[in-house]
Amino acid sequence: METIRSFISFDIEEGTVLTNILKVQEMLVETGASLKLVKPENIHITLRFLGNITPAMVDEIYREMNEVDFTPFQVEIKGVGVFPNLRRISVIWAGIHEGADKLENIFGQLEPKLRKLGVRRDTKGFSPHLTIARVKTGRNKDQLVKRLTELEDYKFGVVKAECLRLKKSVLTPQGPVYSILREVCRKP
Repeated sequence: METIRSFISFDIEEGTVLTNILKVQEMLVETGASLKLVKPENIHITLRFLGNITPAMVDEIYREMNEVDFTPFQVEIKGVGVFPNLRRISVIWAGIHEGADKLENIFGQLEPKLRKLGVRRDTKGFSPHLTIARVKTGRNKDQLVKRLTELEDYKFGVVKAECLRLKKSVLTPQGPVYSILREVCRKP
């Protein structure tokens, strides 16, 4: 049976924030570390990774997304950090300051609705962030850690969260390609 690898997110489309993310990515590359950067058009706040869903589930998930209660809100992108930790870095992220509580509220509304549709429980829980790079090897790790420490309070700017999107993710050798399956936009 055909399945669709998918997730629910808010995209980052604010030019200033994207420019600042590119600046930080360049600063990270300058360390000589082995990185795979996230392309600007792929930068988003994942609310819920769904994994593989059936085409029939797309409209069911969309119906549940429409039931989520939210009005457009500001999200301040600030700080740079890593998963799982500085000793063993696999993901480099930009943090979410203002607006994190509203994102957690939306996640909290979505989770039981998705479970009802048969989507497996999210065992990791919700950690509001934007992935900006993945670390491929330990090359130049000390320089990378030094740069990350310098960037821990970096201010990227503010974005408006108004379109909750169900997105398809197709993995290719050049990196993932995302497309919008459905969206729920709220206007102020």
